[in-house]
This record gives sequence, C-alpha cells and structure tokens, in this order.
Amino acid sequence: MGQDQDITSHSTNVEQHAAEVIQSSEERATKKKKWYFYLWDTLDKPKEERWFMFKLDAALLTFASLGYFIKYLDQMNINSAFVSGMKEDLGLYKNQLNYMQTCWTVGYVIGEIPSNIILTRFRPSRWIPIMELTWTVLTFCLSRADDAKTIYALRFFVGLAESSFYPGMQYIIGSWYRKEELAKRSCIFHTSGAIATMFSGYLMAGVYKLNGRHGYKGWQWLFLVDGIISLPVAIAGFFVLPDVPEISKPFYLTKEEVAFAQKRMQLEGREERKPYTKAKIWKILTSWHIYALTLLYVLFNNGNSGAQPVFAQYLKASKDPKYTVSQINTYPTTMNAVQVVTTLVYAWTSDTIFRGARWPPIVFGGLMNILCYVSLAIWDIPEGWRWACFILSGFGGGLSGLCMAWAHEICTYDNEERAIVVASMNEFAYVLQAWLPLIVWQQVDAPKYRKGFITASFLSAALIATAFTTRALHGREISKRRALRGEERYLGEDMIEHMAGKHSFGEGDQ
Repeated sequence: MGQDQDITSHSTNVEQHAAEVIQSSEERATKKKKWYFYLWDTLDKPKEERWFMFKLDAALLTFASLGYFIKYLDQMNINSAFVSGMKEDLGLYKNQLNYMQTCWTVGYVIGEIPSNIILTRFRPSRWIPIMELTWTVLTFCLSRADDAKTIYALRFFVGLAESSFYPGMQYIIGSWYRKEELAKRSCIFHTSGAIATMFSGYLMAGVYKLNGRHGYKGWQWLFLVDGIISLPVAIAGFFVLPDVPEISKPFYLTKEEVAFAQKRMQLEGREERKPYTKAKIWKILTSWHIYALTLLYVLFNNGNSGAQPVFAQYLKASKDPKYTVSQINTYPTTMNAVQVVTTLVYAWTSDTIFRGARWPPIVFGGLMNILCYVSLAIWDIPEGWRWACFILSGFGGGLSGLCMAWAHEICTYDNEERAIVVASMNEFAYVLQAWLPLIVWQQVDAPKYRKGFITASFLSAALIATAFTTRALHGREISKRRALRGEERYLGEDMIEHMAGKHSFGEGDQ
C-alpha cells in the first residue's frame, strides 16, 4: 500500500514538474522573440526544455535523417547503376528502367497505409528497424542480379520494405514536435533524401573505380557499398528510436522528460493513440482532410521529374561534348544541392517569417517548377538556360516536409487520422508515380521528355490551386470550431493554427 502511494506521489510530482516547465515555456512564447529564435527555435526556450529538445533532436532527427538517407540511397541507386554500365551489361535497351521503377513503386504503395496502421498499434522502435534490415539484405541481393526479371522482383520487395519508413517517420516526428518546431524538423528529415541522391552520384563515380575487382562490375559494387552503409543505421534504430510519447521509454529521456513531452502534445491538441472504431473510420473517410491533403501531396510528388534521371540522360546523350561516367553521375547533383538549400529555407521562413503558414513556400515552389519545365518542354532554348532549368528545378523538390507538417496540424485532434492521412498522402503520390512515367517519362523519349515536362508544368499549376483551397478549408474549419466553443482565443487552436487568425507568435496570414 505504501509502495503504491509512493508511485502515485512520484507520478504526480513528475506531472507537476512537467507543467511548471510548460508554463515557463508558454510565458516565453507570448513575449517578443529574440533574434536567435530565428536561427534555431530551442535557443529561446527554458534551460530544461532546451536540454530535452537537444536530446530528442540528437536521437530522433539523426536517426530519421540517416534512415531516410539510406532509404533514398537504396531507392535511387538503380538510376546511377543504369547509366554506369548496368544498361549495357544486362542489355536493357527498351523501357526496362521504367519497369524497375514501377515494380519498386507498386511494392511501396501496397505497404504504406498498413505499415502506418501497424505503427499506431505496436512499437515503432521495433517495426521500422526490422524493415530497414529487410531492404538492406535485398540491396545486397541486387548486386547478384543477372537479368531484368530478377531486378523487377527484388525492386518490388525493396519498395515494400521501404514503405514503412518515410510516412512512418513523419508520423513519429509529428508526435513529438510543436507548431513552431515542426516544419524545420520535417524538412531537415526530407533533405537527407536529396543529399542521398547527390551522394549516390558521387558514390557511383568513386565506386566505378572498383570495376572488375573480385569479379564485380562497378554498378554491382554500388549495391554492395550501399548495403554496407545501410546495415549499421538499421541496427541503431532498435536503440535510438523513441517510439511516441505515450509509450516512450528511451534510455536518453527521463520520466520527467517523457511526461513533459506528453504535456507539450496536449497543448497542441495532438491526441494519443486510441482504438479504431467504425465511427472513427467513417469520420476519417468523410472529412475533407484526407482528400485535400492527399491531392496536395500527389501533385507535389508528381509535378516534377521525380525519380527520372533526366539531367543524367541528357548528359549521357550528349555527343559534343561527350561526358564521362563520372561527370554524368556528379553534374546532376547540383539540382539536389539546390533542393537541399531551398528545403531548409522553406522550413525556416515557414516557421518564423510566415508565422507557421505552409502555403507560401508551396506556391513559390510550384511557380519555379512551371518556369523550369515549360522552358525544357520548348527545348530549343540557349544551352546555358537549359542547364539552369535542370538545376533550378530543385526549387520544387523540397516541399514534402511542409506538406507533412501541414497535415500534422490539420489532423492534430485524431492520432489515427493523422497516421492514415500521412500514409495516404505518400501512398497515392506513388500510385500515380507507378504508371505516369510509363506514359510521359518514357526512356525512349530521352533526353527531351517533352510529354513529361508539359505534364509536370500542369501538375504544378494544380498544386498551387490545391494549396489555396486547403488554406481556405482549414481557415473555415478553425472559425467554425471557435464559434462552436464560443471562445475568442482557445489555447489549443492558437498552438496549431497556421492559416487563420492570431497565434502565440504573432499575426497569422488570413
């Protein structure tokens, strides 16, 4: 009996301490922000919260970024291998590259929503690392593939295993961070994919020097080296992934810090995990959230050249001058470098200058896509501008984190809806990507890809229209909820609102 009282007393003390830290943080939030807040949000927080955030960022963001790095490395290596000898060695002279990408996409699409549903029921720190180990083993197997059919099968299962990671990690990130922190973390996570694409090009340029060593071609060494890089990251996930706050027990967070994390999410209106019911499923399927946000992400993901190595194919087709294998793999990384920089700029401006508004960078990225892809569709343009368009198309590739942050905020009141919507956004983006390249990004059209460039331009215009529509719907929803509750400044709304009215960091953008 006495032991039970001690446990209850300790639990109460933990909650009280967490509430005190939260109150201190909220008091600071209402004050004018210091200049260093705009560099990194934790610099303007109380000492205890700053230490908690440091540990969380160090573990969660590092693992998420490294995991996405290896995921994207293992996803995109097929393109680097294809232009570095695999095409000639395996006789891939038709649309086999498109089919390989489609097989990966089909596996990816099948696994996403089921995987995120699993994450709402089981421990993410077990499920996600297991899937990472699976796709690492399959990447090793790709080095031994000797025909297109074997690659098709392996790519399908790689996609199935990788389907757990991006939507799953976005769901976990959305379970730990508040509004003014969320876009930066989501976008930092997303940039690791662009960095991986860059690294894959440089890696292939370096690994190609191993061509012929121990009986392996240069492109086979790429798969082996990718697998070697992936293995330790997958194993680390079992130890550093913190699950979600309500079930979290990582070695690097104290009980007080876990309780503090739970209080932070309560202030965001972020619901904990609850059972699936018919009413819940019906509510999710009849809300505008899943349809508008899914369409937004579908248009972003497909409104660019995406997984197609259009720049590399252009360089490979060039006769005067003729580029080396190293140049073909490294020059296109300039586009990825632009994507990395602009992704971070979008995140910082969205969280600070735009006061939590997600739509301005999305609209800007869509406009840049239109400018670049319309120019490339014309094709008969100055050579310098053609290169500029290939490189500047990276402006439209860094919007994923913003779209996901927007989804977390819009769906904050229902944990299961948030998990399903995030997975649905990514899944249906790849549903379109599974067949669209077979029509508009055909390998036989390289390097001009006129149909693809025109399609990307129209999808980017639709992205802009959908962003404005989502903004209007969310603003109206917030206004209705406030009217129903009869409160001028309901705290929960102030913390999640990003498109309408005022919030604790200043005027909104309505």
